[in-house]
Amino acid sequence: MTTLLIIIYIAFISLGLPDSILGSVWPVIRLDVSAPVSMVGYVAMTVSAGTVVSSLLSNRLVARFGTAKVIVTSVAMTALALLGYSFVGHAAFLFLLAIPLGLGAGSVDAALNNFVALHYKSMHMNWLHCFWGVGATAGPIIMSLFLGRASGWRTGYIVIAALQFVLVVVLLATMKLWDGKDVRTSGVENEEHKVLTNKEALGLPNVRLALISFIFFSVTEATTGLWSSSYLVGVEGMAATTAARWTASFYAGITLGRLLSGFLSIKVANTVLIRIGQLVCVAGALLLLLPVPVMVSALGFVIIGLGTAPIFPAMLHETPVRFGSTVSGAIMGLQMAFAYIGGTLGSPLFGALASLTSLKLLPFFLLAAALTMLVASELMNKRMAAREKSL
Repeated sequence: MTTLLIIIYIAFISLGLPDSILGSVWPVIRLDVSAPVSMVGYVAMTVSAGTVVSSLLSNRLVARFGTAKVIVTSVAMTALALLGYSFVGHAAFLFLLAIPLGLGAGSVDAALNNFVALHYKSMHMNWLHCFWGVGATAGPIIMSLFLGRASGWRTGYIVIAALQFVLVVVLLATMKLWDGKDVRTSGVENEEHKVLTNKEALGLPNVRLALISFIFFSVTEATTGLWSSSYLVGVEGMAATTAARWTASFYAGITLGRLLSGFLSIKVANTVLIRIGQLVCVAGALLLLLPVPVMVSALGFVIIGLGTAPIFPAMLHETPVRFGSTVSGAIMGLQMAFAYIGGTLGSPLFGALASLTSLKLLPFFLLAAALTMLVASELMNKRMAAREKSL
């Protein structure tokens, strides 16, 4: 299982690689393909739409083909899409290639998260998402090595696509390691393990509360990441370069927090880690509202990053415990889909509200999202505890 875990970690690094590169090289790409600045948002939404669809289908795909085949196929789709980006000559192809990029990413994400939740400890789930952060950080760094050359962004995409193809080869060579690790290949064929539809999964007790938690987690994380720099410049009067460093510190807080959460999870229960993380997010948002020096206020974003760090991995790992291993695949797909929906719609929603009011709304928006997440989570914990007592 150790070898397989290493492969899963590598797979999550590769999952993070494409997530951050489009935005980092868009100023160059848009000039080459004669696209407006705003188009990158619509391309990103197309990727997210594909990710939501494949997340919702992941449970059925895994049940039919097995985890290994789904992951190999999904990574191959991602690699081909990234390779295709290196040949784009017209902006329309950005949208076309965004479809397989999103479909591939969603299947890998949902399938691997459910697999790790079923077979590994909570610390491994935290470290898994820490490795995603490594990939998301490495993507722009790899791109930066080539941007000084003519059409260097195309070479960067080729290099990152090549890394994905290497992973496909590694996955193909180690497919036997996955045998017997999921329902389809475990030899268990009975009614207990029937594949739930998304509608059936939605009807299970407390699932909708879990989905609310996932939506507002993503709203909190994505909105902070996208708008923190604009807030610090527009409201606090901070220099753009300094504000960018604080935004980077937010992501560093997430990565470091997940590394530390992995160790904490050895002794601390998932539900406690979730609660602590949510309370830390609330504290970070409140700090932004206090009349303190700008450098102290900016720490609020870093605190929010540290707070979000354990929440997502712990909620994912808790899924089989909350709902049972036999239905966790269907619920995991729903959770990933709703998380992507929250991340996709939350930031534009704040942007629309800010355009009607002011960027000063950001701390209140983040506080409301964090409190909603906390209330939904605590209400679910209360209902789960009541159900256990009745058994």
